[in-house]
Amino acid sequence: MRTTLDIDDDVLAAAKELAAKEKSTAGKIISEIFRRGIQPSAKAKDGRPFAMKNGVPVMPSRGNLVTSEHIRKIMDEEGI
Repeated sequence: MRTTLDIDDDVLAAAKELAAKEKSTAGKIISEIFRRGIQPSAKAKDGRPFAMKNGVPVMPSRGNLVTSEHIRKIMDEEGI
């Protein structure tokens, strides 16, 4: 469907750049990205959606406390 929208210049430029790389159109790229944004959030194994906090899914407790040291260790192992 053809319509008129006001899109920020930087967003349009990024969409056009992605479209050129993927041999597509800016409209298709924007539609695809928007669809991803409105899809339901991640779900737990039982199919229920995770609670969200600041746009990030809150994972259920596994009984372990994750500390900054745990994060640093994993980052070192992954080379991040």
